[in-house]
Amino acid sequence: MTTPTERNRLDEEESPYLRQHADNPVNWQPWDEQALEAAKERDVPIFLSIGYSACHWCHVMEAESFADEAVAEVLNENFVPIKVDREERPDIDSIYMTVCQLVSGQGGWPLSAWLTPEGKPFFIGTYFPREGKRGQPGFLDLCERISDSWASAEDRPEMESRAEQWTDAAKDRLEETPTEDADTDASAGPPSSEVLETAADAIVRSADRRCGGFGSSGPKFPQPSRLRVLARAHDRTDDETAYREVLEETLDAMAAGGLYDHVGGGFHRYCVDRDWTVPHFEKMLYDNAEIPRAFLAGYQLTGENRYAEVVGDTLEFVERELTHDDGGFFSTLDAQSESPETGERKEGAFYVWTPDEVHDVIEHEPDAALFCKRYDITESGNFEGRSQPNRVTPVSELAVGFDLEESEVLKRLDAIRQRLFEAREERPRPNRDEKILAGWNGLMISTYAEAALVLGEDDYAETAVDALEFVRDRLWDADEQRLSRRYKGGDVAIDGYLEDYAFLARGALDCYQATGEVDHLAFALELARVIEVEFWDADHGTLYFTPASGESLVTRPQELSDQSTPSAAGVAVETLLSLDEFATEDFEEIAATVLETHANTLEANALEHATLCLAADRLESGALEVTVAADDLPATWRDRFTSRYFPDRLFALRPPTEDGLEAWLDRLDLADAPPIWAGREARDGEPTLYVCRNRTCSPPTHDADEALAWLDGESAPDGGSTQRQEGDAPF
Repeated sequence: MTTPTERNRLDEEESPYLRQHADNPVNWQPWDEQALEAAKERDVPIFLSIGYSACHWCHVMEAESFADEAVAEVLNENFVPIKVDREERPDIDSIYMTVCQLVSGQGGWPLSAWLTPEGKPFFIGTYFPREGKRGQPGFLDLCERISDSWASAEDRPEMESRAEQWTDAAKDRLEETPTEDADTDASAGPPSSEVLETAADAIVRSADRRCGGFGSSGPKFPQPSRLRVLARAHDRTDDETAYREVLEETLDAMAAGGLYDHVGGGFHRYCVDRDWTVPHFEKMLYDNAEIPRAFLAGYQLTGENRYAEVVGDTLEFVERELTHDDGGFFSTLDAQSESPETGERKEGAFYVWTPDEVHDVIEHEPDAALFCKRYDITESGNFEGRSQPNRVTPVSELAVGFDLEESEVLKRLDAIRQRLFEAREERPRPNRDEKILAGWNGLMISTYAEAALVLGEDDYAETAVDALEFVRDRLWDADEQRLSRRYKGGDVAIDGYLEDYAFLARGALDCYQATGEVDHLAFALELARVIEVEFWDADHGTLYFTPASGESLVTRPQELSDQSTPSAAGVAVETLLSLDEFATEDFEEIAATVLETHANTLEANALEHATLCLAADRLESGALEVTVAADDLPATWRDRFTSRYFPDRLFALRPPTEDGLEAWLDRLDLADAPPIWAGREARDGEPTLYVCRNRTCSPPTHDADEALAWLDGESAPDGGSTQRQEGDAPF
């Protein structure tokens, strides 16, 4: 018989979240075989607590309950307490969060679940106070009652029956595919591009047209995937009103409100109110990857520099505060830090201001008043007596009120902001979770690579490549063709999930587009091939979130809807469609089958499946293929194609000569050039451009404007066009 776990084992873990609980009197266990076997051998329930290092209410529950000796005694004697970092184990989090949402209609962290020794949940919730209040049960009392019921011959069978029912419900939600539904028409095919407009219409209906964002009350989340749908639907339909209006209203509201850090750049997790005033102060890597992509789309659609400035300031924040010295990106900054006055850890202490604090830094009284007026820094404050900066007063009004030219107002505000930033740097800093996750890095790599193209900043491409190489060197096993999820201080752990492979493959593909380096394309293809082997289930026509060779849990989840991060299945489908242009494998068939399998789901609830709706549009519309035969992508060509919004643009650089292409094909393990490159060498010894959409191609040209003119008119400047045939040279 295994010795029951009798001590807190979290000091052996690398996760900062788990290590935060290593000193608790609770005998916390990581999720591993030793802990699971101990529950079976002791025949006691598992108490599962899931959270993450920057989670405010996780800190609260720890202080109230997990640091309490009386609570610890009950947990240690009657349960096997297990701690899980949701950022390391999204598979476990997905299963039990799904149960929580099914049972209670809501979710969140910390997630608190009581499980049978087999891992099946029978009681679940989120944050519980130590003592009951306002109708909410107290955690200590709840643990005692659950323990008594488990020991009761009368109550335990009911608890086990409930566990079976809830587990079955989770399986139905997470594993169900329409091929198992007798009402599904298997011959219906993938959803058409109309599902994109369906999603956009639903997004507009859910929009808050007064305050921006979605929903008529708080909290307000940024929802960047929905913003991408609006941008693409506007482009597809030439809609000049609702789609673009909601997009701009939301971008402007997020950039003006407290979600955005006006002093140091970057975005917080969400806002607690309708009008975006007070944020939940943690900063997550994935938000600061995906939100700027929406701003890049806004910049391309509108040409408004204010959107590009938000992107630049956010990427500067990421480089400064979330980037490893060797490349790679850290996960989060905590919401809490030490209060300069009391030394107590408080949410938002690093970010908020009083008028006196501003005046202490900015000794010139009119300038201090100017900043306070612009950013709503008041005596009463908007957060616990202090003020989170919100941009509330227009520059034109400030110019009149302070008798200045508008250009002078902007100049002064920029200088004031820099001085306040320098002063803020002296404050106690929020803790940083320094684990490096493959998937989240893939998101950030994509954003840096896309920003390099759209904004013409080569340094962004270098940052993207540095991060890609960091992850590849430390988390990719080329011999085993296996990606690990997490790197922390030299320790590598956890097999990668679909999001790790899909997000990183997209990041590698985007690095290839930004640099023209074939190694990045080769890596993207390697990752895609593992997606086919480990996550693609041909029998059910779907992509699962966990690898086929991975740990067996009570159910095998899929990730179809957009959560805090975009749908792993949606990004995988879009990436497979793009890589199909370069591969011998039929990635397009996999992508099309996944969309066909889930067509009814998308059509019934497009709003919650924004990324898959984007993928469906990409399948039907095809890519805008921009093949460049040259040693480098000419900057003027890059600027001409990226200054406009082409959401399905695919830059396909190749060497100018056939001899050079042969070396690339060897690197990619291809016998023949894929159609996107075949026969498309440089003409007349000069960089040559080929543009194709829907297998109709422009004549080769040395002039980007000619190619764009052909694209706008779907004909070449001389009135001609060519058809590209699979496997044949196009000209």
